[in-house]
Amino acid sequence: MIKSWMVIGGVAFLVAFASNFITPSERQWFKHLRRPRWLTFERAIPLIWTTIFISGAWSADIVWENNPGTNTTWLMMGLYLLLEVFTIAYTPVMLRFRSLRVGTIIGGTGFIICLLVTFAVLSVSVWAALLLMPYLLWSPIGTYTTWEMVKLNPQDA
Repeated sequence: MIKSWMVIGGVAFLVAFASNFITPSERQWFKHLRRPRWLTFERAIPLIWTTIFISGAWSADIVWENNPGTNTTWLMMGLYLLLEVFTIAYTPVMLRFRSLRVGTIIGGTGFIICLLVTFAVLSVSVWAALLLMPYLLWSPIGTYTTWEMVKLNPQDA
C-alpha cells in the first residue's frame, strides 16, 4: 500500500524537478550579481531549503493523516501545493525575467501564503503548524536579501 508521505513527497519532488530547467546564461546572470557583505551563509541556503521542504511535506502528511480524503483536507493539500509552487518559482522566474524585484515579490508572496497555510492547519494540528515555522523564519531573510540585492544591482532590479 502506498503511504501518504510517499505521495506527498513524490508530488513535492516532481514540482521541484519541473522547475529545474535553468539555462547557463541565467545562472551566470545571477552568479555575477553583487551581494550584501553580510551574506556569508549563501552556501548553506540549499541545506536550509531542503530542511524547509522536508518540514513542509511532514506538515502536509500530518494534516492528511488527521482527516484523509475530506474536502477540507484536499483544500489544505491545494494550499500546500500552491505554497510549494510559489516557493519553487522564485529562482526560475526571477532568472528568466532577470529581475530581482520579481524575486522579491515572489518571496514575499510565498511568506504570505505560508502564513495563511499555517493559520489554516493550526485548527487541525499544532505540530503541522509548528513544522511550517522554519519557512516563516527563513522566508523573510531570503526575501530581504533579494531586496537588498536590488539596491546593489539597480541595473538588474
